[in-house]
Amino acid sequence: MAMMKTLKCVAALGLAGALMASQAQGAEAKIGYVDMQKAIQETTTGKNAKKELEKEFNAKKTELQKKEADIKKMAQDLEKKNVALSDEVRAKKQQELQQQMVSFQREVGESQLNIQKKERELTQPILEKLAASLEKVAAAGGYTMVLEKSEQSVLWAKKELDLTDAVVKEFEKTPAAKK
Repeated sequence: MAMMKTLKCVAALGLAGALMASQAQGAEAKIGYVDMQKAIQETTTGKNAKKELEKEFNAKKTELQKKEADIKKMAQDLEKKNVALSDEVRAKKQQELQQQMVSFQREVGESQLNIQKKERELTQPILEKLAASLEKVAAAGGYTMVLEKSEQSVLWAKKELDLTDAVVKEFEKTPAAKK
């Protein structure tokens, strides 16, 4: 937590320094911001990536829900037959159930990691192309600095400084944007 506060202070000091330097040179600082998450979600490529991720996620979710239901049924069956089973058989069945639960939990964790990895793979090229589009928009608009809007960096700014829509529009002009 202290590290985040330190990083925020360093970023604020850097921003203040950049503004003072540009004003000292006689140039007026022009700052904008972009909501990169929103930009990704509004691009055609981003929408397609989201659909692909949702399709994979839903398929895995269905598979995991079935496995979870099977484990619950196994636990209920064991509970019903508990009295009729010998200690040895009961212990063996409980061990099997425990192994199934551990295996299921591991699969859920792996599934989450795989979805996150796939999301990074799909969004990284979009981010790179958005950065190029942002550079064009910022240069054309004469911006000194463009910040990324997130909860930690831009708490409030005038709506006129939001370049997100312009960056998405520029991104959509690129030939590879329609994939």
